[in-house]
Amino acid sequence: MQNRRTFLKQGIRAIVMIGAGNALQSFTASTFRLPAKEEVLLRFAIVSDGHYGQPSTEYEALHNQMVNWLNAEQKSRGIDFTCINGDLFHNDSAMMPLVKQQWDKLQMPYHVSHGNHDMTDEENWQQMFTTKWHYSFEQNDVAFIVLNSADETGKYICPDLDFAKEALNKYADKKHLFVFMHITPFGWTGAGLPCPELVAMFNRQQNLKAVFHGHDHDQDGMKENEGRHYFFDSHVAGNWGTDYHGYRVVEVLKNGKVLTYQMNPSGRQQVNSTTVA
Repeated sequence: MQNRRTFLKQGIRAIVMIGAGNALQSFTASTFRLPAKEEVLLRFAIVSDGHYGQPSTEYEALHNQMVNWLNAEQKSRGIDFTCINGDLFHNDSAMMPLVKQQWDKLQMPYHVSHGNHDMTDEENWQQMFTTKWHYSFEQNDVAFIVLNSADETGKYICPDLDFAKEALNKYADKKHLFVFMHITPFGWTGAGLPCPELVAMFNRQQNLKAVFHGHDHDQDGMKENEGRHYFFDSHVAGNWGTDYHGYRVVEVLKNGKVLTYQMNPSGRQQVNSTTVA
């Protein structure tokens, strides 16, 4: 395990690289090319699993690092918003205002989803983040649905199916629809919770471009079911997972395609990419 001095040096070096110009171009492999900025309709980032307050972890330094990386993205290629997709803090609700102070340092709007380690009731959550556990929003004529997958004790639960059905119907005419939910509704990672009724709704939703998950810190790729794409984004902090701390970027293009890629900023590389038609 790297010591604190090495960790901070790596973080500073990566931040300098990001600020040096078009960060992602300098990070990526020679076979990966970003579209021109003028071809992008909407660009957003996804992070998850900060576990702010988890004992024996460098959660404060890791949050500072991630905020700096995302703000550098904002300055270079631009980010319309960031979604923090669950497990913002680690069990203790006293950490909730402290982690909010961290994410408030972002230089772009952000949205949150509720995770199993975000152990507080919905009323407290709403008072802190101004949204319920289930909600939706639109930006640049693109629709987003946020679903909850855990109760206040951390028990895994399937999202509210009535809300999901109503929201999916509401946005059926949108060209692009995305879903954020912390826990995957499949058993394929070993840490998911199968929700077959919800999955059946997703399968019927023709404009659903992608579902984004956190929770599985060791997952940073894509899984597919019935033509629907489910993506993961590594982790911000916590004491397990991929050997790097990363984030996912999504670029909705004006030609109708969606490009998404996972970033390892400390390694100065793009880990994987998927284009959804």
